[in-house]
Amino acid sequence: MLRQLGPGLITGASDDDPSGIGTYAQAGAQLGFGIGWTMFLTFPLMAAIQEISARIGRTTGHGIAGNLCRHYPGWLLYSVVTPLFLANTINIGADLCAMADVVKLLIGGPGAVYAVAFGAICALATIVMNYAHYVRVLKWMTLSLFTYVAALFAVGMPWGEALLGILVPKLAWSSEFFTTLLAILGTTISPYLFFWQASQEAEDQRVDRRAKPLVKAPWQAFGAFGRIRADTLTGMAFSNLIALAIILTTAATLNKAGITSVESSAQAAEALRPIAGEFAFVIFALGIVGTGLLAVPVLAGSAAYAIGEACKWPIGLSRKPRDAAAFYSTLAGSTVLGITITLAPIDPIKALYWTAVINGLVAVPVMFVMMIMTAQPRVMGKFTIKGWLRWLGWAATLAMAACALGMIARWIV
Repeated sequence: MLRQLGPGLITGASDDDPSGIGTYAQAGAQLGFGIGWTMFLTFPLMAAIQEISARIGRTTGHGIAGNLCRHYPGWLLYSVVTPLFLANTINIGADLCAMADVVKLLIGGPGAVYAVAFGAICALATIVMNYAHYVRVLKWMTLSLFTYVAALFAVGMPWGEALLGILVPKLAWSSEFFTTLLAILGTTISPYLFFWQASQEAEDQRVDRRAKPLVKAPWQAFGAFGRIRADTLTGMAFSNLIALAIILTTAATLNKAGITSVESSAQAAEALRPIAGEFAFVIFALGIVGTGLLAVPVLAGSAAYAIGEACKWPIGLSRKPRDAAAFYSTLAGSTVLGITITLAPIDPIKALYWTAVINGLVAVPVMFVMMIMTAQPRVMGKFTIKGWLRWLGWAATLAMAACALGMIARWIV
């Protein structure tokens, strides 16, 4: 069973990247236990939209951009792919900043050098390593997220109050609440996750000589869909469990201590030190580095898959660099641009938080396109998305749209 876990598990784990950790930490510090209920809201919505993404890749043999390229006009394709590339690049820069800041807190030294080193390591590992070995490394790196479970039990947790916050939603009509809610949804239901999981399903199908796109081999659908569901539910449950642990940890420590403005994961780790002790600080900080090493390649890879499919290049991490030069150049270019952001005079604290907001805004049109695409037999053959999975997919799409509109309305007012 563990060998069957792949794209879903890696996707779910990479969702808790340093910018996501910063968002969850800010939410817990600002709103306390009262925001914990969002994880129970996002889990079914996230699981549904990610399963839909995976089915697109496994059914058609192409990622989201590849299907847009084949079945829809160019203006729609590039209106989806361009914002994704920009959002991913900003996200890479924000994650590298957070990783560098944490290492600087732990051992001192120049943060800029750490950011460049982390970016180079992620890009080189993606390009040089064998695909099967690389996927295995990504799977093992998901274990770094358990540091946040350790941090949860390292602080004095009022479990009764925490459970009440999880089960009883607290709402507020304010721009701060809607911005925080959109940031949580944006970092939990992010567009790069859709593209990555769809493309990885298509990639795994190409690598496996026995597998074929389900539109050409419908007899493989039963086993493929069962594996996708188990993989996706496991990955998304893991992702939301870690996110909830971060929210509860910062709510029990920072919020209780009156620290309500924590806008980066590194700042959250530093704030934990005098309140929860050195152990909580160290494991929280190490978790940021581990998740960043997992998330940066996924961010760069999803951007490369999207651009490569849009341009009809040879794509895939299973290909040799000489056989997919443009694809790997895009992957490396996205990482280099992210590194450049870390060297620019941009406030990394604000970049981390607003990256999640940007992801939330970009996700809305992508999700609408996905839901329309998966209803059309010309794309999905006889495997169009129906029933409760379709209803949950639309619920996720409308929830993201409602939060985005609510935030914009509060800004205007």
